[in-house]
Amino acid sequence: MKNFWRSKSVRVLSLVLILQASLFYGFSRPEKTPLHKPLASFTIPGNEWKLSQELEVDKESLAVLKADDILSRAYVDMRTGDLATLFVAYFSTQRTGKAPHSPKNCLPGAGWTASKSGTLTIPLQGQEPITVNEYVIARGDNESVVLYWYQARNRVVASEYKAKIFTVTDSIRYNRSDTALVRVVVGVRDGDRQKAVNTAVSFVQAFFDPLKEYLPA
Repeated sequence: MKNFWRSKSVRVLSLVLILQASLFYGFSRPEKTPLHKPLASFTIPGNEWKLSQELEVDKESLAVLKADDILSRAYVDMRTGDLATLFVAYFSTQRTGKAPHSPKNCLPGAGWTASKSGTLTIPLQGQEPITVNEYVIARGDNESVVLYWYQARNRVVASEYKAKIFTVTDSIRYNRSDTALVRVVVGVRDGDRQKAVNTAVSFVQAFFDPLKEYLPA
């Protein structure tokens, strides 16, 4: 019996069976779908970042995304004139096949190529820093810095795999599978990539706390 449990294949199979049982238990119960404030009413307080434009998401993208609520806007930094776009896709449940699409998969399909991929830690005033994905993309002569993460229950997760694991554990513990994808894009001007990163970080620091009010805790 001891030799049986020492087998790697047996341990892996046991783990898979446990996960399958957990998934069945978590996803077979009626789900608690939390209420949330409509993203259309989201605002950033203060005078540093101002709404510049509501960005339209085409019907084809909406059909593929299947999000329950979406925010897509451009903002301008009134101190520098720099632009940043904010995209938030909120999913009230992931049990019906709906789930966030990683920008690493979507952006290349739109003709962008990646020149850098990693993570970035952003300090926040009065709370723990968050770690997000940092993704630099290029198309022709245009280059942009992309920061994105998955957010649920006031938890920020960069890894797609960890986000999936949290979906399972939240379904089991809380009967919830709601989540949101948050994405920021800042164009690189005059080849100064670091300035674009700094602008993106400043933007995140400005909207992070206000946005939490629109995503269920």
